[in-house]
Amino acid sequence: MYEHSNGFLEYLDKQRNMSPNTVAAYNRDVFEFSKFLSEKMGADLKGASNTDVVAYLFKLKSNGKAAATVNRKTASLRTFYSYLMECSLISENPTANIKSPKITRKEPEYLTIEEVEKLLALPDDSIKGVRDRAILELLYATGIRVSEVIEANIDDVNLRMGFITCTGEFGKARIIPMGRHARAAMEEYIFDARAKLMKSGENENQALFVNYMGDRITRQGLWKLLKEYAKQAGIENKITPQTLRNSFAVHMIQNGADLKSLQELMGHEDISATQIYLSVTKNRIKDVYDKAHPRA
Repeated sequence: MYEHSNGFLEYLDKQRNMSPNTVAAYNRDVFEFSKFLSEKMGADLKGASNTDVVAYLFKLKSNGKAAATVNRKTASLRTFYSYLMECSLISENPTANIKSPKITRKEPEYLTIEEVEKLLALPDDSIKGVRDRAILELLYATGIRVSEVIEANIDDVNLRMGFITCTGEFGKARIIPMGRHARAAMEEYIFDARAKLMKSGENENQALFVNYMGDRITRQGLWKLLKEYAKQAGIENKITPQTLRNSFAVHMIQNGADLKSLQELMGHEDISATQIYLSVTKNRIKDVYDKAHPRA
């Protein structure tokens, strides 16, 4: 660990409302910078200069780290030194005036509507199948993050009104509607399969999705079931939980959803994160034009 790590972790959790995964990543990034300072510069975190930070980021780039990774680590250090400034532990911020590298965004991977339909039709009527169908339907119907599915509690779901409440990466609660198919799948799971999966005497477990042990389903467990069905559907090489989130966004835009509403549904802090899905629609329209217009 490093000096002030406990206070920084509490700051990220309580004041910045960051997710456990983000807190862990920021903590790891600061620790790695601390190690770099100690080994290469003979300095500590509070004594770091702007030059030290630049040297560290240059080292990351030289070692082939992606721009997105360097950006994340830069953000981690900015947040850490902002915390030290707020606590009056340093007088100057060594990350001031340091720009993040530009990221060339790749077009998001997504499934066609036909591929989604094929995937969602695969779970059977067993207890596991009912649960898995509910998970897949919810992922596609709402576009919520895999972490939000895992962390969801039973009280977050309102079946009567047909929505789920999520608290995203930035601690802002949002309400996302569920379509009729997802709602029906969730009803069957909650009122039948979930009760059978819960171990006797553990009904106090508030997790929405549970495994055979009656415990909250893990990220690895969700990934495993998704890969299982993707293999059956013949789309194994192009699917991750993020793929279903991307598919939700792309299909919403293709069917007329406005960008601002999609931003709210997906829980994006910055609308630029949502705008990446416009490129897919623009490219599709260009393809249609090129094929259809006689003078294209």
